[in-house]
Amino acid sequence: MAQSIQRLPQGRINHLQKKLLFTLLFLAIFRIGVHIPIGGVDTYRLGEFFHTQGANLLGMFNMFSGGALERFSIFALGVMPYISASIIAQLLTVVVPHLEMLSKEGEAGRRKITQYTRYGTVILALFQGYMIANTLEKTQFGGGDLVLSGGIGWKLLTTVSLTAGTAFVMWLGEQITERGVGNGISLIIFAGIVAGLPGIIGNTYSQYSSQQMDLFRIIAIIAVCVAVVAGVVFMEQGARQIPIQYAKRQVGRKIYGGQASHLPIRVNSAGVLPPIFASSLLQFPVTAAVMAPQSTLGQYFGEMFIPGGWLYNAVYVALIVFFSYFYTSIVFKADDVAENLKKHGGFVPGVRPGARTAEYFHKILNRLTLVGAIYLAAICVLPTILTGKFDVQFYFGGTSLLIVVGVALETFRQIDAHRQSLRYEAFMGKTTIRPRRGGGV
Repeated sequence: MAQSIQRLPQGRINHLQKKLLFTLLFLAIFRIGVHIPIGGVDTYRLGEFFHTQGANLLGMFNMFSGGALERFSIFALGVMPYISASIIAQLLTVVVPHLEMLSKEGEAGRRKITQYTRYGTVILALFQGYMIANTLEKTQFGGGDLVLSGGIGWKLLTTVSLTAGTAFVMWLGEQITERGVGNGISLIIFAGIVAGLPGIIGNTYSQYSSQQMDLFRIIAIIAVCVAVVAGVVFMEQGARQIPIQYAKRQVGRKIYGGQASHLPIRVNSAGVLPPIFASSLLQFPVTAAVMAPQSTLGQYFGEMFIPGGWLYNAVYVALIVFFSYFYTSIVFKADDVAENLKKHGGFVPGVRPGARTAEYFHKILNRLTLVGAIYLAAICVLPTILTGKFDVQFYFGGTSLLIVVGVALETFRQIDAHRQSLRYEAFMGKTTIRPRRGGGV
């Protein structure tokens, strides 16, 4: 890879380097913002409170925010409101005719839907920010209040600060996607998870040194992590190669077409988005538990929606399967692919072009999506159950490892694709097209 990059012109290498540096710079800005707290809160007592909550959904959302929630920083809400707004927007696109028309208008329609998603993000952030501020003001831990000086002024300041922080994180993610490398929102979640892993590893070593955890547990944890990483890499690289044959056609005295190709359909076309979407929707039981912790419903959600519990796992698996099918139907439109193949003279051997080809694609896609959904659910749920048996924190769950490995693979895939495009542009820049003697091109 290094030798192929050296063959490129220096200006083109700098272009790729600038995109990488831009991505790293904006991720560094995000990590700096995680350590900027909102005033009026006892951060030490709040940190201890979240350490005792590490096994439930609050610990999971604290992990996704990179520890911003336990520090009660301006980025405490993270990207979860944006993800929830994106889910709502995509679901409404299927139901609302106006949004469906916008989704078919190309880039202009997508920009309009993105604008609606931003408005929804701000509304959700205002609601969740006020709920968090109101709950923290009423919560006591360790014999004292978490909020040092409350009141309506502090609530409004906290709500505005958390909403502004979410809007800024959303802007960071969009800028990384447009001007950097990889998906910005996924990379922000990736950075938050990775930033917490060294502390968890150090905590595990401290427990081993103090004989709170034996060597067998540590070996079991390492084995689970290695198995999850190997499974993610194997499945993310898997694809079904559908043979495509192009019919021969004559233009003038030349014959075009007749070559064979393949259409790859990935086993997991949705990537890591189904677990992220499912985790985002699981915020609502947490919000209900936080809003009314003394109520029957709040206590029920607080007790039942624990990672590793049967109700949590059942809902989590159902949401992962649903979003796997939903997002795959958005990414791969079988009808459009079949129509494009028919227009360009392509067909699947043994299958009629047009509607029959679309049905064939739907059949294969449904089977692959089922396998991909089962794989995602197994990776996210089984390691959490196993590590729960060994009394370790949620960071070693399958969801975090799936996101880390999946985002890393996708980012490197985009870097390699960008590098290949630069090599192609450099090759074409050295080639000149000579006109024919008759004056034609």
